[in-house]
This record gives sequence, C-alpha cells and structure tokens, in this order.
Amino acid sequence: QVQLVESGGGLVQPGGSLRLSCAASGSIFSINAMGWYRQAPGKERELVATTTSTYITNYADSVKGRFTISRDNAKNTVYLQMNSLKPEDTAVYYCNAEIRKELRMLYEPYWGQGTQVTVSS
Repeated sequence: QVQLVESGGGLVQPGGSLRLSCAASGSIFSINAMGWYRQAPGKERELVATTTSTYITNYADSVKGRFTISRDNAKNTVYLQMNSLKPEDTAVYYCNAEIRKELRMLYEPYWGQGTQVTVSS
C-alpha cells in the first residue's frame, strides 16, 4: 500500500503565507516526479507546480514568483511554500507522486486526499 498524506492547509488573509507538506509512505521503491494540483469549486483540477527527482521544477503562470515547490527525497516528502496569497488561490490542494513499488514495476500516479486552502479577509 502507498499513502500520500497532506498537511498545512487552512484559512489565511490575502497577502499571507502557508506551507503545505505531503509525505509518501508504504511500499515505495522509488519516486519520480512529485507535484501539487488544485481544484476550486466548479472548476477543473489544475497543475500548480511539479518537481522531478533531480529537482527540476515547473510552475503554473498564475503562481510563478509566489509559490515554491521543494522536496526531501530522504523523507519522500514534497512541500509547497505559498506566499502573497490571493483569494483566487482558494481551492483544495492535492499532492501527486509517481511511485514505483518494486524495481520491475512501472511508475504509477498516486494522489493525496486533498487539503483546503482558503484565502479570505
């Protein structure tokens, strides 16, 4: 079994900051890309940021310069530092990871349960 557990969401005022964490656990041989996605009410899930196992990062244009993704490979954990938050950042944030459970297996995508981020005064 593989689990992704997110933490760090909450309510914050516009201009504030939050840090999300996502830890992968279980039968893990290796992890390839890790990332964060979000889904606002009535909208499609969208990519926020991703990072490869060699720390190459990619960001949605809407968060560039405000959000920073990082990972700790030793802890199988990915983080999302969110600064200068705006009301339009309000969404459920989901962690994603491409995980291989055994050497002979392919990488498969796994998702966390989601954590709510609300930006409001």
